[in-house]
Order: sequence, then C-alpha cells, then structure tokens
Amino acid sequence: MALLELRNVTRRFGDFAAVDDVSLSIEAGEFFTLLGPSGSGKTTILRMIAGFEFPDAGQVLLDGKDLADIPAEKRPIHTVFQSYALFPHLTVAENISFPLRMAHREPADIRQHLKDALEQVHLDAKAGKFPHELSGGEKQRVALARALVNRPRLLLLDESLAALDAKLREEMQVELINLQREVGITFVFVTHAQAEALALSHRIAVINRGKVEQVDEPARLYGFPRNRFVADFIGQITMIPAQVEQVGHGHLHLKVDGLGEIVTPLQQGVAAGDRGVFAIRPEQVRIGVQAELAELKNHFSGEVLSLLYQGDVSVYRVGLTNGTMIEALLPNSAPGRAELFKVGAEIRVGWRHDAGVFLHE
Repeated sequence: MALLELRNVTRRFGDFAAVDDVSLSIEAGEFFTLLGPSGSGKTTILRMIAGFEFPDAGQVLLDGKDLADIPAEKRPIHTVFQSYALFPHLTVAENISFPLRMAHREPADIRQHLKDALEQVHLDAKAGKFPHELSGGEKQRVALARALVNRPRLLLLDESLAALDAKLREEMQVELINLQREVGITFVFVTHAQAEALALSHRIAVINRGKVEQVDEPARLYGFPRNRFVADFIGQITMIPAQVEQVGHGHLHLKVDGLGEIVTPLQQGVAAGDRGVFAIRPEQVRIGVQAELAELKNHFSGEVLSLLYQGDVSVYRVGLTNGTMIEALLPNSAPGRAELFKVGAEIRVGWRHDAGVFLHE
C-alpha cells in the first residue's frame, strides 16, 4: 500500500477548478516532485495534503486513512515554505526544538532530538545564533531541521529553494538529496524549475491546468514525454510537424513536408496516417559536413542561424531547407570560445534512428 494517495481529488474556487480529478500514489521513502508552471495547481495539491485546503471531491489518504477530518496541526506532516517562517526572536536551537516543546516532550528527549537534527544539517556551531545572523542557505537548513526534528511521516516542501541564488541552490539540492536519503522520510516537493525537479526526484508528476499530464522517473519523463506539453515544458526540444508514413519493425517512418523522411523509434498507439510532431533534444542532434554524418539514418542540409556560447557547451540554431529551425548542442572541450561553425555556414545536421519521439497532435 502506498504511503500517500490522492483519489480523484478536485478543488474549486468558484467556477475555476484549480485541481481537477487528480489521482496520485506516493511510496514511503520517495522523493516525489509536483512540477508545473505557475497557476497549474501544484501548490493547491500540496496544501490539501498538508490540511490547509480541503478537497471539494475525492480523498487524500495517508497509510490508507482518509485525512478529511484531521486538521493540519494533527497530521503527521510538516511543511517547509519558501519564506522559511523562522521565529526571529528565537535562536537556531530554539527554532528547531519548538515543535518538540509544543508537543510537551521530555527535556532529555528534546536535547537528544535537537542534537541529532543539528548534526544532520551541519549547524552544530550555529545553535546559539539568531535567524538574522544566518545566510540564506543556513536559514534553509534550520527550516528543514525544524520540520524533521519529530520525524513526520511526510515532509512537504513548497518552492523551498526558490529564494536562493543559483550556486547556493545547487549546493542545497545536493544537501536535500543526502538528507532525504539519510532520514528516509518521504519528501513531496513543489517547484516550477525543471532542472531542479530532474536533479532531485525519484519520480515527478507534471501538472498543467489542474490535471496530471504524466508521472514518471526523471529520465523517462525527459526522454519519453507523453505529449507535447510535457516535451515542451521539460528542457529544450525541437518539434517538427510530421505524418506517420509507415509503421515498420522497431521504427516509425515519418514524412516531413519539404524535408523528406525521418526514421524514429516505434511507439505503441501510433498508426500510418497519424499526424503530429517529431520531437528531438538538442544534445541528440549532430552537426558537421556530409562525410561526418553519412552513417546516420537522418541527415539534412541546413544553415547556421545563430550560436550561443554557454561555457561548457555551445548551442547552434540551424535553419533546415523547409524553414524549420533545429537546435544542436555541442560540448566545448577546449578552453576559450569554441566556434566550430560560423553563422551563415552551410552544414549538415543529423541524428540517430533511435533518437527523438513522435507525439500526436
């Protein structure tokens, strides 16, 4: 049995369905992420799990028990907010031990739990400091330690890394992964940042307009998106209008107007005549001269339209003969500015027969 289940949950605000018939199943010990654009309903889902909102229809179950009649403060669930919500007049130690004192735990028990929590988040030396004396990352750790100190069944994190700068955010992602693995508590994380979700999660639910578009492991979500929304929302991707010409043994043969045939992996539920798009990631696309790409099933002529240097990689935007623009990502192995192909250069682009995916309209 799953630790947490949402069964056909709906939450309305007037005529607007913020969450529309959502069903999810989250396992014990899982790092599960709700990912979607602003206004997609992911935070409303989190608030219903926490008990700050109640569904208009459906059930939220923890260990198989309906949480409908259990108020937020009685649920074995803690939430870490983007603002951290630390008490400014309390020290780090007092902030962390606050939930234990409210639960009237024995002083010796409080001291031991506090010691363990401080060690877990590496704040032993900051126990006597106040929030205004801490960095953003340290405040984040205090908020996490306070949420974990009495071992909830579930920890909810609502955009909790959003206030950090890029470098610190990356460091905290590593700390979150290690902390979740160490304590073994189920984390449910809300974010709109795709890279963050891919880096942290065991599984991700992509939410759009109150509905679940796809639930999957990060690699499958990135490599095998179920529809155009997921493909476009997760990372960079080129989508080329195409029609299925033939369903072969292990492959689809697609027809692209003004370009020719594209060979791509076979998919269930696809038949000859189907219309949609061929979607491919920039890192799957190679660029070069004719001889370099001749062994690839898919290779076409194009012109370099622009070059974006990003340090470790360069992103080339190439215009194909039918007017389609496709992106190719090339690593920069040498120091300094790498410019293998200049803007305006006539080149070839290509990709393997097992790259990309066909998506219905």
